[in-house]
Amino acid sequence: MLTAFPHAMPLQGLIGGLMIGVAAALMLLGLGRIAGVSGLAARATGIADSGAPRAMAAAFVIGLPLGALLLSALIGGVETRFPPSVIPLLVGGLLVGYGTRLGSGCTSGHGVCGMSRLSPRSLVATAIFMASGFVTVALMRAGGLL
Repeated sequence: MLTAFPHAMPLQGLIGGLMIGVAAALMLLGLGRIAGVSGLAARATGIADSGAPRAMAAAFVIGLPLGALLLSALIGGVETRFPPSVIPLLVGGLLVGYGTRLGSGCTSGHGVCGMSRLSPRSLVATAIFMASGFVTVALMRAGGLL
């Protein structure tokens, strides 16, 4: 069906996307809070002084890897590949962290929560995320890295 993407799992992606959307909607409608991961992580670690109550933010952030661990135990693990050196991961993580603070949110916050609320800031941020991704893939393909 997806010959260009032999390892694609569209049904699992659809289910995962629906779960993320429902979780974000429940948090917004039930608690009046936006489920942006970077904002909740900043609040949980004490970097941010405002936002969700710290205990709620910590529960959300701790629940992310615990939920993944639980699903992995129930249905099996996911194959992952990392670079041989940890340096690109650390540099990338620091750049993403800096970008989320600079851009007032991460891709999940802007893309899922902000776009659904038609936030102008999130519409622009998501367009920039997507354009940057397209350019990066094009450059990597041109350079023979993909």
